[in-house]
Amino acid sequence: MELKNKYWKLVDEKQDELVKFVSDFIKIPSENPTGTMDGVVAFVKDYLSNSNINFQEVTYNSKFPNIIATMGDNEDNKILLNGHADVVPVGDLDQWSFDPFGGEITDTRILGRGTSDMKAGLAGLMFAMRLLKQTNAKIDGQLELHVVTDEESGGEYGTKSLIENGYGKNAKACIIAEPTSNDNIEVGQKGSLNIKIKAKGVSAHGSIGNYVGENAIEKITTILSRIHELREMKGHYKESQLKVLADSKEIARNSLNAEGSENVIDHVAVNVGIINGGVKDNMVPDYCEAHINCRLPIGVKCLDVENRTREIVDELNLTGITLEFKWNCEANYTEDTTDLVQSLVKNAEAVWQRKVTPAYQWATSDARYYRYIDIPTIQFGPANLGGIHSYNEDVDIEDVVNSTKVYLAVLIDLLNITE
Repeated sequence: MELKNKYWKLVDEKQDELVKFVSDFIKIPSENPTGTMDGVVAFVKDYLSNSNINFQEVTYNSKFPNIIATMGDNEDNKILLNGHADVVPVGDLDQWSFDPFGGEITDTRILGRGTSDMKAGLAGLMFAMRLLKQTNAKIDGQLELHVVTDEESGGEYGTKSLIENGYGKNAKACIIAEPTSNDNIEVGQKGSLNIKIKAKGVSAHGSIGNYVGENAIEKITTILSRIHELREMKGHYKESQLKVLADSKEIARNSLNAEGSENVIDHVAVNVGIINGGVKDNMVPDYCEAHINCRLPIGVKCLDVENRTREIVDELNLTGITLEFKWNCEANYTEDTTDLVQSLVKNAEAVWQRKVTPAYQWATSDARYYRYIDIPTIQFGPANLGGIHSYNEDVDIEDVVNSTKVYLAVLIDLLNITE
């Protein structure tokens, strides 16, 4: 604790520097998919260079460069850090109460697009590395930071490509600074599956549509009237996961504040997002399609949902129906008994002076790519959840400072850092 207290005091002393770093980060637009990453990549590279941290640029698509930064030489004890520098588009500027790229600093908050998702968290990781470098910390292992720029579009040319090309291989743990509440750690996420239902009909004049023709829209609505049955599919959990599951359901119930919302954790979620069909209201439509996104709990596979969807459609005995499935990802998790989770819980509770709970999340992120190759991975980062992917995004300064302290403490544990 003596060394941790030393670094925590150092973070407090340099709080203004950390806050300015986050503010400057926010001022650089990096909207994905509508913007460019050139400015934000140059900003990250300048910061690492000025911190005397070794780095390289790795690119699989020129629009989305990645940066790999390393400290330490012992690859037998490699710890990964991950963060994305891209942000979702700001949308309607009239809906913002402040400049989304102003990086305004108030007494308690930093304002702007990307503060919570997730430039503040990434800044905390980079700031922690800078402090370790400045103090000449002795690292018994290797610290490897992955800065990616296309997480908001699925990670195809970021984390996914890095993993496929061997970066991070055989790492002992990975910390992703994605936004969480400061009293929980994300240790698992749902899978994702897209369904496209296409219906062909027979066109006719609308005035005789009750008797002639085949209405493609009605075929789609008939299927959609039963697609909710996918929500009855429930996850399967090991005995060792039941405590985290119960805690996760309670967190969902309290945070979403809607009847039955705890089921978002362990049941399939179904969202009918798009319906396209028809040409004119006095014509029987001969084509319609519906786009559906499903989120899958632990223990339910994409194939399970595909098979159940096909069963439902077959039972309706409709003609002219085509089903298309896109398996985005399977549900994934890290056991809460790992050294990574135990260290983060212990240190977060010490910093925040409150209970911190490992929990499963109802979303998806780049964490899955590390978990797919058996790297224990958690997400923990500063956030005010209300503004994420919405308007008036901000982050609490206290949260930024405390998250940075937690990152340092966990790295001291996992890398056996000494002075």
